[in-house]
Amino acid sequence: MRNGLLKVAALAAASVVNGENLAYSPPFYPSPWANGQGDWAEAYEKAVKFVSQLTLAEKVNLTTGTGWEQDRCVGQVGSIPRLGFPGLCMQDSPLGVRDTDYNSAFPAGVNVAATWNRDLAYRRGQAMGEEHRGKGVDVQLGPVAGPLGRSPDAGRNWEGFAPDPVLTGNMMASTIQGIQDAGVIACAKHFILYEQEHFRQGAQDGYDISDSISANADDKTMHELYLWPFADAVRAGVGSIMCSYNQVNNSYACSNSYTMNKLLKSELGFQGFVMTDWGGHHSGVGSALAGLDMSMPGDIAFDSGTSFWGTNLTVAVLNGSVPEWRVDDMAVRIMSAYYKVGRDRYSVPINFDSWTLDTYGPEHYAVGQGNTKINEHVDVRGNHAEIIHEIGAASAVLLKNKGGLPLTGTERFVGVFGEDAGSNPWGVNGCSDRGCDNGTLAMGWGSGTANFPYLVTPEQAIEREVVSRNGTFTAITDNGALEQMAAVASQADVCLVFANADSGEGYINVDGNEGDRKNLTLWQGADQVIHNVTANCNNTVVVLHTVGPVLIDDWYDHPNVTAILWAGLPGQESGNSLVDVLYGRVNPGGKTPFTWGRTREDYGAPLVLKPNNGKGAPQQDFTEGIFIDYRRFDKYNITPIYEFGFGLSYTTFEFSELNVQPINTPPYTPASGFTKAAQSFGPSSNASDNLYPSDIERVPLYIYPWLNSTDLKASANDPDYGLPNDKYVPPNATNGNPQPINPAGGAPGGNPSLYEPVARVSAIITNTGKVTGDEVPQLYVSLGGPDDAPKVLRGFDRITLAPGQQTLWTTTLTRRDISNWDPVTQNWVVTNYTKTVYVGNSSRNLPLQAPLKPYPGI
Repeated sequence: MRNGLLKVAALAAASVVNGENLAYSPPFYPSPWANGQGDWAEAYEKAVKFVSQLTLAEKVNLTTGTGWEQDRCVGQVGSIPRLGFPGLCMQDSPLGVRDTDYNSAFPAGVNVAATWNRDLAYRRGQAMGEEHRGKGVDVQLGPVAGPLGRSPDAGRNWEGFAPDPVLTGNMMASTIQGIQDAGVIACAKHFILYEQEHFRQGAQDGYDISDSISANADDKTMHELYLWPFADAVRAGVGSIMCSYNQVNNSYACSNSYTMNKLLKSELGFQGFVMTDWGGHHSGVGSALAGLDMSMPGDIAFDSGTSFWGTNLTVAVLNGSVPEWRVDDMAVRIMSAYYKVGRDRYSVPINFDSWTLDTYGPEHYAVGQGNTKINEHVDVRGNHAEIIHEIGAASAVLLKNKGGLPLTGTERFVGVFGEDAGSNPWGVNGCSDRGCDNGTLAMGWGSGTANFPYLVTPEQAIEREVVSRNGTFTAITDNGALEQMAAVASQADVCLVFANADSGEGYINVDGNEGDRKNLTLWQGADQVIHNVTANCNNTVVVLHTVGPVLIDDWYDHPNVTAILWAGLPGQESGNSLVDVLYGRVNPGGKTPFTWGRTREDYGAPLVLKPNNGKGAPQQDFTEGIFIDYRRFDKYNITPIYEFGFGLSYTTFEFSELNVQPINTPPYTPASGFTKAAQSFGPSSNASDNLYPSDIERVPLYIYPWLNSTDLKASANDPDYGLPNDKYVPPNATNGNPQPINPAGGAPGGNPSLYEPVARVSAIITNTGKVTGDEVPQLYVSLGGPDDAPKVLRGFDRITLAPGQQTLWTTTLTRRDISNWDPVTQNWVVTNYTKTVYVGNSSRNLPLQAPLKPYPGI
């Protein structure tokens, strides 16, 4: 134990930052204790009953990982053998089961957002949950709302959904419900303001920096933008949330009492548990009091054999630094999530190993100990290729079409061009964690990935289609073969050009892109390929596999570019999904989940790529506030190439007869009253009750909860041991008395009054074309204030209409949809500014508008 480290971290979290004019995160204590509110009551009761049987060390064992590469999952907490509890397995990723075999590789989150389809999001979540369940996983580390997408070049945007809180929040909620309905705990991440890879863990590129980057945002921006989708996750019943690597207003996210205690647990009423990102744990006592519930992977540095928690958390409880009710609350929260999703009913033994695909190997990989069977190679894919295929097609966004699509199938000669059309010459999983850009792009890189069971490339699928129609086909996938490309392009009836742009997590550097993208240009020299082919082919269709927006201003309006299709990161069925759209078997109905600007400068919100605070934590100031992506383009009258929400179809649609009808709603009621006092569960403990058991053989570097001695100072092995608590424990942090209920809280997701309907909105949508197609009606609201965005997305659906068919689309606005966060009263308010409702099929094609008439209840 390093109590000195605990002391320093606790002080840093509770005191004003010393740097001049730096952002400050105010303290909020004590950490709220779970109470089983909402639909958590039954799970909470079961959790309390279970935890009441545990010793202190057993409770601590639930909270602390066993160490990096010490067990078979990327993260595991200890077991409780006498109660038959095997521990918990935490496993990546947001798009499938990472580091195993016979699993599926699902489309990325950004593609799910492009479908604008909650049902597809749910079904994908359920399928992923089933695969994690089948491998013996308890917690799937996903979905992602952080990064939200403040900067278009941030490396991990594609793991999440969209730079809009409503679209992201809806997809988060549906995905979580799908995962947890499959009997696996979902983990919403990364909480919060995690918006770039550079400096996420401090020093890099040779810079001498003391701490991780601090993302600094004001209270309004936090609530109206970045916290919004996490509120939807909590309201959907998410079992766990992962705090992020970065600091938030100069306090580490995993030691930040304001974000974890106040925002998440007090205001949003979160009943599950908060875990660290891997290596994101920076203190012991400080983080425990600030609201952290689980340390992952448990050790301070990977394979160090030391931990802020484990034995040290046991010591902290016994010496009074951390009240036992706080550790009891950690354990109850963890077990509440376990019971809520039915892990007691659905659990199967872990049957894979994250560190090798070999059938036999060491049980404890980090130390090479305990050779045994570690991989059973269980096939968990089921029929999930079908939903992957469906999402791949449904997420395709037709950005331009001047007669190029759909293909008729009568083309005699089809040419395919570009490295992105073909296979990775090193093999489909030839780059660890997909850390390269060889061949076609179907997912980004990093921990948010999964192994491909196969990858149907565009080249393979298109060739099969052309040959089946008795056509001729040539593919050139060497982007340096420009002369050969020109020759083929001049002869082909249609030229399909493939291009990509990749990104990922910061621990992998691909061609100088350290997670974040160096720029927004296409990769693999694809711009040159496009120019070369369009100069020789008057029917060029460009297909883009990108992690986000790219710069296309040089060629998108070229007359020989007859169509542009964004296919994103579609997963293992990439080529099969694509040919369905190209040949018209599926009418494209996807809408772009981000804005396509002409320059990087159009987006604002630059990444911090160099230190800007001496040797201190780099400061990432969110001075743009809520104005990211389309909100910024609208505010500054910047004309995009393709706006947020845009997407063409092979048919056409018309919107008419908007009706906005206020609903008689009771007035907003701030929550009030007091909580119950904090409770401790189970027998009280002393040091002798928590000594290391004599019958358990130690594994080197393994993290245990037990003491080595009844002498707490000796167990701590810290020269600063014995420092009075008032020197490093924040005021009120150990207070277990009843606490005032947050007026903006009162239930999971926040004050229930926020979710009451205030207006019913309807419009008639007609398919005016000649083929069946999908349309996405989008509802935007102008909140009317001088500090508000011109309009913000507040509702959407995806509907299918036959030629000539029309439907009455109806949705509702809630009080939350028309509210602003008031930093003064620390609550949501509906301002007196005029609210306007807009309906259309993109953020800039909104033919219908009407005022939202004020109603006393609003």
